[in-house]
Amino acid sequence: MSPAPSRRSLLAGSAAALSAPLLADSPAAAATTGSDDEYVVTGADAAAADGWSVLRGHRVGVISNPTGVLRDTRHVVDSMAAAGHLDIAGVFGPEHGFRGSAQAGDAEPETIDPRTGLTVYDAYGANATKMAELFTKAGVDTVVFDIQDVGARFYTYIWTMYNAMLAARTVGARFLVLDRPNPIGRRADGAMMTAAYTSGVGLKPIIQQHGMSVGELARYFNGELLPLEGTGGEVELDVVRMRGWNPYSFAQTSGLPWVPPSPNMPTADTAAVYAGTCYFEGTNLSEGRGTTRPFEFVGAPYLDYHYSDRLNELGLAGVEFREAYFTPTFNKYVNVNCAGVQVHVTDLRRFRPILAAVAMLVEAKRYGAFAWRQDSWDTVRPFWIDKLSGSPRLRQMIDAGAGAAECVAAWEDEAGAFDRTRRKYLLYR
Repeated sequence: MSPAPSRRSLLAGSAAALSAPLLADSPAAAATTGSDDEYVVTGADAAAADGWSVLRGHRVGVISNPTGVLRDTRHVVDSMAAAGHLDIAGVFGPEHGFRGSAQAGDAEPETIDPRTGLTVYDAYGANATKMAELFTKAGVDTVVFDIQDVGARFYTYIWTMYNAMLAARTVGARFLVLDRPNPIGRRADGAMMTAAYTSGVGLKPIIQQHGMSVGELARYFNGELLPLEGTGGEVELDVVRMRGWNPYSFAQTSGLPWVPPSPNMPTADTAAVYAGTCYFEGTNLSEGRGTTRPFEFVGAPYLDYHYSDRLNELGLAGVEFREAYFTPTFNKYVNVNCAGVQVHVTDLRRFRPILAAVAMLVEAKRYGAFAWRQDSWDTVRPFWIDKLSGSPRLRQMIDAGAGAAECVAAWEDEAGAFDRTRRKYLLYR
């Protein structure tokens, strides 16, 4: 076993010291980086192995959820509390809560954690101002973020991180990310969020599949977006880097335990498709919530076996669509049998989740009962798909009869520009 790393070696170096990696999933990238991770050491495991010295002498607040675990599945907060020498001011729970007891769109109330005795604050939905109030109340000078992301713009944890970074800047606290792998790899894909359609599922302009670790994304936020918020500039940011992570690999090969980041993200296979099939939240099809395979099952009572046949005829790389029938126990179509597909990823490197989902939308639109979800609480921007995709463009193109290839081509320039901008913030080859 190698000796425990020092604080200097744990923290990410300056961008100038980093070599830019290949920036697209490709045979060349695979040949350069290898196909699998041999042994990933997360930022949390690296910091724990060093006795949490990176936090010694600071009053610490931790933003985490059940995914903030060490390789032995012990939670980082439990490890920090057991260390005995850290001053932990409190824990801040995002959507679903710190211990994960709440469903989608809900959180745990402010409480005392029975295992550690620490105060747990409800940070779900908190904007930067509210988050700063919580940090001030707790008296933190260092904010630690350790949550497993899934690589998609509409997963709310990255926006909890963004608001927390702004709040840390406001109160003069350091922000420390314990880095974890992006479970769906390095590929950058999808449309850019537009200002008129920002929301809690897309707060700022990034593309739909960002292709960065959460630490790299924090660096991007700090360099590109925080300076545009007020006059405070960047927050004091450190990233405890991983060791052994191949950014062109996937969660299935990392050797790390998969802890569901939310109740409807049960497996790494779910994460592989979610960046695309979350689109079905914006339709009257079930996205598989209320089944054992959310986001892999997609269907509705009005579909039939032709749906899977047409999708398979497209010959999309890395994926097959199995004819499937399921009955959701909650969310859409409770206790109603739905026909549709199960999305089977056959080649993670070749599979493009957003392209596959757009093709699925296009084929679903051929059924007369298909409809876009409209939200009565937002009369100005009623279509949820617009918030997920970043603008009305995708919906309007599909309504006008565009095919999947045409829809995807519409955002290629945006994805390319984002890809070029993110290069200086990447940490891993």
